[in-house]
Amino acid sequence: MPTALGSRIPLASLIQTLTVAEYLNFRHAANALGVAQSSVSARVKALEEDLGILLFERHARGVRLTEAGRHFIERIAAGVDQLDHAVKTASMAAVGECGRLRIGIHALIPHSFLAKLIGQYREDRPGVEVEITEGTAREAVMQLRADRLDVVFVAGTPELPDCHSRRIWTEPLLAVLPEQHLLAGRPAVTWADLAGETFLVRHGGTGPQVHSHIVLRHAGRWPSPSIQRFDVGRGTLLSMVGQGFGITIVGAATALLPTTGIVFLPFADEPKPITFSAIWSPSNRSAALRNLLTLASDMDRPSRAY
Repeated sequence: MPTALGSRIPLASLIQTLTVAEYLNFRHAANALGVAQSSVSARVKALEEDLGILLFERHARGVRLTEAGRHFIERIAAGVDQLDHAVKTASMAAVGECGRLRIGIHALIPHSFLAKLIGQYREDRPGVEVEITEGTAREAVMQLRADRLDVVFVAGTPELPDCHSRRIWTEPLLAVLPEQHLLAGRPAVTWADLAGETFLVRHGGTGPQVHSHIVLRHAGRWPSPSIQRFDVGRGTLLSMVGQGFGITIVGAATALLPTTGIVFLPFADEPKPITFSAIWSPSNRSAALRNLLTLASDMDRPSRAY
């Protein structure tokens, strides 16, 4: 099968021809390119011979485009512009300055660490399109494994053999009680104080982890807690606490939300704050992802824990 002529034309010949068309003078074009005038003349002549058409009419003071040359230059200029754009875009993608980053989250609370992280990232990398998906940790990891997400942020420090993970930030654990609750005036509560309470948890978000944590902390205690699960959003669950449906536990970032009728109390006997981790696929070589993880590490300071 014969090779197309276009695939045999050196890019340098096209660039030099475009420069001659810009200056309409071989000497000026050669000076602009930093090459010998004889080299430019030879390349343009060779290109005209390959094409079988005259691109330029030569005269004593320079050259001018033929009609065929004008059509050729218009199309070549567009093609070179596209090539230049492709090279620049590829270079930007290679360093994470453009492209797409798909993030799975449990919630995005204004002024929380995660909100600040994503906000700072978008400010630093305006060329990267950030897509956010909210759901449970289980759903997020499934989407990660299906290559529908690049990174997910979850509560805890999960150990997944087929994924990388890194601790990103921590938040103190808080109990959420109705403001009329008998314990509401205390500076802190213990898990023993909450024995026998009705706990409310969500099906979505961090609900499954909250459920497991309540069960763990009340193991062996009596009376055992009642745990009710609801398919509601975070705001609705907090409103239900305020209306006396029960109590719940949250990370400290939730206390940043505007609320009424409830109080947030720290635990006196919770051994350590909640850890939130990033999870991603080992096969994901995205520079955009790498830049996000680097930024998260830089922002992880005690003064900015949540």
